[in-house]
Amino acid sequence: MSRGEDNEAIRRWEAFRREIIRDTNIPNETRLEQKERIKHLEKHPEEWFKFYFPSYYTAEPAPFHVRATKRLLKNKDCYEVRPWARELAKSTRGIFEDIYLILTQKAKNLILASHNFDNAVELLMSYMINLESNRRIAYDYGAQRSYRAWEMGNFKTVNGASFRALGAGQNPRGIKNEEARPDIIRIDDIDTDQDCRNDRIMANKWAWIEEALLPTVSVSGAKRIIFQGNLISKNSIIAMAMEQADHAQIINIRDKYGKSTWPQKNSEESIDKWLRRISYHAQQKEYFNNPITRGTVFDEMHYKKLPPLKDYKFVVLYGDPSFKDGKKNDYKAVVMMGRWKDEYHVIKAWLGQVPSAKMADWYREGQSIIGEQTNAYYIIEANGIQDMIAVQMKIYMHEQGWQLPLIMDDRKKGDKFSRIESALEPLNRNGKFYLNEAEKDNPSMKVLEDQFLSLEPSLSAHDDGPDACEGGKYEIDKRCSSDIRPEIVQRKINQKYRY
Repeated sequence: MSRGEDNEAIRRWEAFRREIIRDTNIPNETRLEQKERIKHLEKHPEEWFKFYFPSYYTAEPAPFHVRATKRLLKNKDCYEVRPWARELAKSTRGIFEDIYLILTQKAKNLILASHNFDNAVELLMSYMINLESNRRIAYDYGAQRSYRAWEMGNFKTVNGASFRALGAGQNPRGIKNEEARPDIIRIDDIDTDQDCRNDRIMANKWAWIEEALLPTVSVSGAKRIIFQGNLISKNSIIAMAMEQADHAQIINIRDKYGKSTWPQKNSEESIDKWLRRISYHAQQKEYFNNPITRGTVFDEMHYKKLPPLKDYKFVVLYGDPSFKDGKKNDYKAVVMMGRWKDEYHVIKAWLGQVPSAKMADWYREGQSIIGEQTNAYYIIEANGIQDMIAVQMKIYMHEQGWQLPLIMDDRKKGDKFSRIESALEPLNRNGKFYLNEAEKDNPSMKVLEDQFLSLEPSLSAHDDGPDACEGGKYEIDKRCSSDIRPEIVQRKINQKYRY
């Protein structure tokens, strides 16, 4: 770290220290009232967190926070992984839990490990400053700072509780607090994008965790081992730890119904506003624990200025409800497509992890845009449970007082990837499949483009937008005159080497 960066860090931590001091005013109460309050708070950890950490406690916890803490505090011998998305307070909740365990004398020796020592020290500073400057902690549990052993990354409280920061690969052997082996090992922010791309580095890092770090605990004693971090790669420490853990639960910023998992803090509007600013790939990795890489089928998607709607003989609005009972949390998709000469155009797209009623609203919006400009067909995929969604949408439309001639597509489609690749990749490669240039900045069109670029059989990327486009092309072809055939531009043959 440069001197400038070091000075900036000092200024930042001093500002944080002043905030802690300001926010932790001491209540006006008798000694008896204080004892009763402490006794009550220790029996109710969420209230304890809220009282002692007002600077952090800006929103009520979500149910998954409360469940995770109850499980950890109850179980003295646990191995847990928390693959929680960004903005879900992984590290903050860890601070609450660890300081609670230390001050209530349920733990005595904490190791906080991260991808390097500097980052581990940075994470441990929040512990240090709270123990040093939190007036409510000092008032109820006494001064914590020990002037003989109080330095960044390695300090002890007056009562003998030990805190140690470790970077991946550092020697943890022999770390004891008197006779107490580490009873809390919290592994936070252990993965980096660069490391996850190198199999050898990841193998060495995992070996360090299993062969050096974890064996510092007592086999027969209390030990709480917690990994926390979002799943940025399938080749990550978080992914490896999930295979070994007693408990691991993926929590995304939105649930399988497309709703905020922590609405007390992250509103739907704030999530939408932020996700619109970053790519689909970044969204999936950082906020949905779904690390994906670029696919190999569609190298590039092409945009162009499209003709007005009146120049199309007809357009198709094709919808894919894409409901599956699984972890993928599929998108719903509606695309407006038309054929002009021998080209296929995606005029507009709507994609999102939304309820069925919202999908119905997309059809209504599309119907309003088309108006009397051209003929239109409104079609929705209807296989299995998707048929139920289509029926729900029709009921919703009727309740809203508007009619839409919604056609059910119940064809047996076969393998999704093969359909998309065979129907659309040759068109895209030969300049016959275009996205609307006027919609290039529309978040849904950006998601559609990213889903095409991520398409590959072995990847976990969403493919609902491309699937809807394949359906749209199929329905267009059904309705085109039999004498019209898509014209594919063949690649030029090098005449010199023809024979």
